[in-house]
Amino acid sequence: MLHKKDDVRDELLDEVFASGDLSVSLPKYRMPQKEHLAAHAYQVVTDELMLDGNSRQNLATFCQTWLEPEIRAIMADTLDKNMIDKDEYPQTAEIEARCVHILADLWNSPDAENTLGTSTTGSSEAAMLGGMALLWNWRARQRAAGKPTDKPNMICGPVQVCWHKFARYWDVELREIPMEGDRFIMNAEEVIKRVDENTIGVVPTLGVTFTGQYEPVHEVSDALDKLQEEKGLDIPIHVDGASGGFIAPFTLPELVWDFRLPRVKSINTSGHKFGLAPLGVGWVVWRDAAELPEDLIFNVNYLGGNMPTFALNFSRPGGQIVAQYYNFMRLGREGYRKVHQSCHDTSMFLAEEIAKLGHFDIINNGGAESGIPAVSWKLKDGVDHPFTLFDLADRLRTRGWQVPAYTMPADRQDLPVQRILVRQGFGRDEASLLMADYRAAIEHFDKHPIVNSMTEEEAGSFHH
Repeated sequence: MLHKKDDVRDELLDEVFASGDLSVSLPKYRMPQKEHLAAHAYQVVTDELMLDGNSRQNLATFCQTWLEPEIRAIMADTLDKNMIDKDEYPQTAEIEARCVHILADLWNSPDAENTLGTSTTGSSEAAMLGGMALLWNWRARQRAAGKPTDKPNMICGPVQVCWHKFARYWDVELREIPMEGDRFIMNAEEVIKRVDENTIGVVPTLGVTFTGQYEPVHEVSDALDKLQEEKGLDIPIHVDGASGGFIAPFTLPELVWDFRLPRVKSINTSGHKFGLAPLGVGWVVWRDAAELPEDLIFNVNYLGGNMPTFALNFSRPGGQIVAQYYNFMRLGREGYRKVHQSCHDTSMFLAEEIAKLGHFDIINNGGAESGIPAVSWKLKDGVDHPFTLFDLADRLRTRGWQVPAYTMPADRQDLPVQRILVRQGFGRDEASLLMADYRAAIEHFDKHPIVNSMTEEEAGSFHH
């Protein structure tokens, strides 16, 4: 026994990479038979993560990748809090409710203190809850009128994949307005062409994934008002504000897109995008309580108290909600405005510098008037380029930058574009470093033109 005690002591004193645990490769797809020291297991796992990209250089993602130290501390302090257990964690539940009312007020709800909303794991779940409310309310209207409920449809512009999932999961026809020429978003004319009595709602996007542009919510609402006067069709609007819902109120407050329009019944957003919260929180808010069907609310009592719930997920971490509330208190409206205006300024700087390179036409310069802080561009027509956007994206990866290149959706699949998302934590200095690498990449292709250019699939491009 004494000899075994010495063996254990020796093992504890070993340098990590000289230990017996790390002298062999640990199994990757099955659980090891024996336990390992915590320090050794930690080293193995974190070493693998070195192979990931640097999230701060990921200019494809909309998600927040820089966090204040205080937010990291909040996340550590709340690791054990289950958001769904409102009886056990009543103050966390109160903080969630405050966030809902803060957002309702931010989006000009006529009854912000009494409306309903909820946190979710992200804007995709929030969007599905908004879509479900549209569907349930439409069914109720159809039944009241003695009409069939078997062929619902929904109108949208070029949307993120969550709406395709919603349509498939809930058997709703998705009437997605295709792009045409230089029109990359929906407009009122295209919406009116597609609506009928089976339309559960119209979903404009405030910050289209592909270009960053705001779709014209006010214009669409006015057109639907006119349609109701002429044909009696009352079509509601749900705004997908995954990105823009946390930007427009601060940098473009005169833009009318929210609950100031009576036809807007619900809005979803992502707290972990331009809400500046850590990954794992979204929000959906209804105009007033009447817009959320009671059939979608469940009451459970097996956690120690009677609690209503209407999210798709059940157990969820509470830290992201607390961190969201911290941001609200920490920054206020003025702080959010400063952060997002800085992002817009950096976007416009990048747009100017990219245009100077001579190869590109800017689609969206990332200014506050045009959409979210996202710069998007395409190759100039009629010019002989020694590379494609996919080649350029691949070359930039050698310096760690992830700048996505991708083709547009229907009917502009012929058009490859590239895009940069400017988020908090990506400032003018980082933008200057990126542009130096852009110039170096183009100089490389000038000397070594690409003969067999990469395809989108080969480049592994993405546009989340």
